[in-house]
Amino acid sequence: MKSQTSPVGLSIQHESALMHVTGKALYVDDIPVPRGCLFAALGQAKIASGFIRSIDLTKVRCAPGVKDVITFDDLKGLTDVGPVFPGDPLLIDKEVLFYGQALFVVIADTERAARDAVALANVEYQEKTPILSIDEAMVHQARVRPPHTMSKGDAEKAINTAAKQLKGEVLVGGQEHLYLEGQVALASPTEEGGVHLYCSTQHPTEVQTLVSEVLGIPFNQVVVEVRRMGGAFGGKETQAAPWACLASLAANRLGRAVKLRLPRAIDMSVTGKRHPFHNRYKVGFDNEGKVQGVDIAINADCGCSPDLSDAIVDRAMFHSDNAYHYPNAHIVGERWRTNKVSNTAFRGFGGPQGVIVAESIMDDIARSIAKDPLDVRIANLYEGNTTHYGQRVDGETLKEVITTLRASSDYDNRRAAIAQEVAQKPNGRFIKGLALTPVKFGISFTVKHLNQAGVLIHIYTDGSVLVSQAGVEMGQGLFTKVSQVVAAVLGIDIGRVKMSASRTDKVPNTSPTAASSGSDLNGMAAQNAALELRQRLADFIADQHGIDSDSILFEADKASWQGGSVGFSDLVKQAYLDRIQLSATGFYKTPKIWYDRHSAKGHPFLYYATGAACTEVNVDRVTGSVTIERVDILHDTGASLNPALDIGQIEGGFVQGAGWLMSEELIWDHHGRLQTDSPATYKIPAISDRPKALTISLLDRPNSEATVFHSKAVGEPPFMLATSVWCAIRDAISAVSGYRVSPKLEAPATPERVLWALRNSEERT
Repeated sequence: MKSQTSPVGLSIQHESALMHVTGKALYVDDIPVPRGCLFAALGQAKIASGFIRSIDLTKVRCAPGVKDVITFDDLKGLTDVGPVFPGDPLLIDKEVLFYGQALFVVIADTERAARDAVALANVEYQEKTPILSIDEAMVHQARVRPPHTMSKGDAEKAINTAAKQLKGEVLVGGQEHLYLEGQVALASPTEEGGVHLYCSTQHPTEVQTLVSEVLGIPFNQVVVEVRRMGGAFGGKETQAAPWACLASLAANRLGRAVKLRLPRAIDMSVTGKRHPFHNRYKVGFDNEGKVQGVDIAINADCGCSPDLSDAIVDRAMFHSDNAYHYPNAHIVGERWRTNKVSNTAFRGFGGPQGVIVAESIMDDIARSIAKDPLDVRIANLYEGNTTHYGQRVDGETLKEVITTLRASSDYDNRRAAIAQEVAQKPNGRFIKGLALTPVKFGISFTVKHLNQAGVLIHIYTDGSVLVSQAGVEMGQGLFTKVSQVVAAVLGIDIGRVKMSASRTDKVPNTSPTAASSGSDLNGMAAQNAALELRQRLADFIADQHGIDSDSILFEADKASWQGGSVGFSDLVKQAYLDRIQLSATGFYKTPKIWYDRHSAKGHPFLYYATGAACTEVNVDRVTGSVTIERVDILHDTGASLNPALDIGQIEGGFVQGAGWLMSEELIWDHHGRLQTDSPATYKIPAISDRPKALTISLLDRPNSEATVFHSKAVGEPPFMLATSVWCAIRDAISAVSGYRVSPKLEAPATPERVLWALRNSEERT
């Protein structure tokens, strides 16, 4: 019998919160280095495309403090660390793929000595004209992977026979992860010829695998340990591995610990971003604005190699419907190659770039038929229909979320007030915009085998519990939630539960902590292990007292049954003396999911996380600056494991999404060199950019799927709620034309782009 009181569902403080705010939390760069530790620095290419004609490292090798220099010729094992497909050389051999690509590594006594030595290299290049945009890649037909198509019905016929047609395009820029803790690895050689790695990575097993293959040693000789990360957002899913490999290679060669930490400007130049997209669409719809058919072209700038672009573009295609039913659809996804650093995973994993297409379509339809965009959105919501890839969407939760938020945010009265203000002051300096947009985000890795997790739980004879699990803690609260699950199942105080650092020698063959699935996968694995331990303890009590084990209640730090009870610590001691195993592994694999890429049909997601945001902005028609005045959010987290953590994730995701769509602009010069390579030139949201008024509510409805305690994932879906900001800005710009023109607005909607869109709308009026 399970506990009737539980820490699950309570707003329990993040397990490292006090250490975070007091500075006691140790990150990789804080770990005291072993005696004799050396330091590494990267030598980088100074062109974006071409070949190495010659390289002279004589002065580098002779520089003070230098112990070793590693080039491509020194690589004896794996030389290409592409995570899925080849294309990511650890160091340049001959061809240069992007500006700043790693060419060689210097290892020296100090970090300063290593960096100073790098500058002494003499490299000559044979330069080629780089491809730096999607349009240029299209001209050269330069792809990193073949296109993929998803279709349903006859889109061309549906569009051509519809009462009305529209076409448009959406250009969205990339986004730098700008995690607080940069890329860093500390590698120490072991006595058996292996290596122990402290690494800031979302994917310890991938780091273990690639390090093993680069060194040419078995996986069991590499241990990767991650206690916490200072943020990641997808930027450490695949792209933490090269730096770990280089640090390990140096440690293996020299027999000494080696630390490689990338300075911020170098980090930003050698790690991938969110993919920029240039999407085009045609849509046919009836006189009421209901979609009859769509033809959508998804075009992603993947950078110089595939990395995870295949799956990212697939995810954009999956979510190009967002919350809306397309009776007929033809969706093509292209993966274009440019001479930029290879773009990679970022919160939402292509989903945001797909969602924004759907929301642009809804806005454009509404403007063309003079309807409120929210009414058009509601008219097109899923109602038990199937997606363009064949998965059914009931739509009930979507409709409930939108209609509830419409009322609670006072949307209709505010819409009327804004329209009245526009009519009264058509030439006023400030103009408001309002938008309410939903999100429907599929939860599961779209690569099936990644949907698994393992856990190892020990109960010690003092009643304390140690949990080692596959997921990594990057500030999102995964460790806290898993602790809550274990404590709830065992019926003990959460203070008894300690989370171990994630280590590849404790839980093997782990999936990355990504795809919003950390709590779903690791929470279920932990629940399964804890249930097994609880059953062993219950069976022990039942044998001792001649009772049914199902009648025993575990709660309030004790086990109770009719006529008796025993404290948890005493129970554990008694079980140990009776030789009851007090350690258990747990495992979970997500059920029901599949996708046939050949037919482009399947059930790729276990369930959908849904939510909606109503955003009001104020646009300055003179400067183009935008202020977010008010945001109301209603989000479906199922039966929340920890409401405080979930609300924090929703707020953080929304603000990060607003940054992507408003201010975070990546700029390369014509040589292919990144110009926005520091917080001084790349603008993430500041505290002053937070909405002036922000209300976040959780929909109290347990997940219908058998997830851990019927909760829902919350990491990525809230990011897409920020699409309401972009739509609200477009709404304000559209007001200057009396809402007759649906403005073309590239993202991020910087003040310059807002001014251009305003001028264009005025000219078209």
